[in-house]
Amino acid sequence: MTLDNITRFLVNLFSFDEKYPLLFTQFNFWAFFAIVFAGFALTHRRRLLRNSFLFFVSVLFYYKTSGLFVLILIFETVLDYFLGILMDRARRGWVRKAHMVFGVAVNLLVLFYFKYAYFCTDAYNTMVGSDHEVVNWLALWANELGGCNWFDASKILLPVGISFFTFQNISYLVDVYKHKIAHVGNILDFGFYVTFFPQLVAGPIVRADQFVPQLYKKFFLTRRQFGIAVFWILNGLAKKLIMSDYLAVNFVDRVFNNPSLFTSFENLSALFIYSLQVYADFSGYTDIAIGVAMLMGFYLPKNFNSPYKATNPGNFWKRWHTSLSNWLKDYLYIPLGGNRNATFGTYFCISVIAVVIVLLTKNAVVAAIVGGVAATLAVVSLASRKARLKISTNINMMNTMLLGGLWHGASWNFMIWGGLNGIGILSYKIWKRCNMLVRSTISAAVFVTFLITNYIFGRPVLVIGAVWSGVWFFATLAKTAYSLIWPEKDLPWLDKVWGVVQTFVFISFTRLFFRSGSNLDPAIANETAWETAKSMVNSIGGQWNLAAIPDILANYRGVFVMFAIGMAIHWLPERWKRWYRINFAMLPLWVMIPVVVAVVFVLYQFVTADLQPFIYFQF
Repeated sequence: MTLDNITRFLVNLFSFDEKYPLLFTQFNFWAFFAIVFAGFALTHRRRLLRNSFLFFVSVLFYYKTSGLFVLILIFETVLDYFLGILMDRARRGWVRKAHMVFGVAVNLLVLFYFKYAYFCTDAYNTMVGSDHEVVNWLALWANELGGCNWFDASKILLPVGISFFTFQNISYLVDVYKHKIAHVGNILDFGFYVTFFPQLVAGPIVRADQFVPQLYKKFFLTRRQFGIAVFWILNGLAKKLIMSDYLAVNFVDRVFNNPSLFTSFENLSALFIYSLQVYADFSGYTDIAIGVAMLMGFYLPKNFNSPYKATNPGNFWKRWHTSLSNWLKDYLYIPLGGNRNATFGTYFCISVIAVVIVLLTKNAVVAAIVGGVAATLAVVSLASRKARLKISTNINMMNTMLLGGLWHGASWNFMIWGGLNGIGILSYKIWKRCNMLVRSTISAAVFVTFLITNYIFGRPVLVIGAVWSGVWFFATLAKTAYSLIWPEKDLPWLDKVWGVVQTFVFISFTRLFFRSGSNLDPAIANETAWETAKSMVNSIGGQWNLAAIPDILANYRGVFVMFAIGMAIHWLPERWKRWYRINFAMLPLWVMIPVVVAVVFVLYQFVTADLQPFIYFQF
């Protein structure tokens, strides 16, 4: 390789090209990381020099990923750094609180401008019948100041990872305000906390009280920790390239792009397979981020804990994207009142959501249902203090899930997805308090209701509801009969398996709305997402051609085999996974190196010409 070729490669590596962002799955990233790690090796013994170096390379990394959007990252970094200082210097509590509120408000306004402008404009147009269009005022003002058309003012692009670093900044402001941590005294140290490149664009969300103390620690990495870091990197790459991308390219994307061209079985299969794909994609990114950070002596929080082993929706959210779940709990659910009481924010959030839904649908039936539910809850709350506490807790939980859904994307599909998860959590809380007789009665009532409504209206969604509730009813009936005949012979393992299967099916069906709203132009996201979801529901709830299933399984045998292998590995006992992880980490270097080379060679065989971006980059 000539000097000119090397120079050209380095220029391309450190310059911005929107067609070639730095992805963990591309050679360019690992070339970038090799150079960064070499610099880190020279600076790691001097704390401030190390943090400063990593801050600047992290800013460069974000520039390589998002271009001039790096200015937003720098703006928020500088603003929040000085607000942290002002809070700790404030002598009066209200001044301290004012700085915190101002900082949180600015961070959220920036997020809302870039992420929710189309969503809010579309909702407003629907409610009042107007036809306003989104204008990128920042781009327009920049063009006017510069005297030329540098930016396209006709649309607003979403900066990669803005949701993640916004929540990270908010956690810093709130933690400083609450005296959980002291403000970071050096802007280079603080900039490193905000921008640390392994987790910058897709998490996990690093809380200030978890990461800021690491800023001041000396570099430390044992031989075993080095092996674990390498394992996480290879594990993440395997999840992404071998499993997620293969399932996406060969099946899932095809079905979701044109649901009407595929059979009912293929549409249903796409839902279940997408659940594995999105897990492999997101947890794969997290694994790589954890491994890369660990090589530099920093520790990111665990973000996944075998979520498809969950036995109920609430347990699922304690296992899935836990950095976001914990953030929402500590910075949204608890401030709203948590399980203690209701606050002004509790009723304000749910009221705004309810009013917007009524105005958008412009349907008297929907208005009557919303009004009836609100009136019932009000009467019950006034009649019983105990009931009022439970209602307040559940409203806080629903607010959290609805807003958490909206955090994922600016379309109603994401809010529907969040709402369905909230309903699932609420339903299980009620269900587990019921005895077997009540459970049988409830499941029978739901089943009969779906049967009757489907007989009257004949809609595909009612067919799906009837099938699902029928399976649920007969399983509950069988469980009740068994407990009456053999009251002393409990089968906890069967209950666990049934809970895991039910939860996986439920979560997969809610993902219909999640996937339908993903990877879309914000200007058309609401309409396109809804049409995709409706088309898939109509297909799954329509006529089934059972005779075609064997041919489908044969034609996509690689996809279904990969799905089976992925789920089998996922359901392995945790102690088995820990065993092979630790044994890999303890391999002698002369054994580990050829193993790594062999794994990389296998991974390379799965690399496609058009690499798939990580799903959570869009959030």
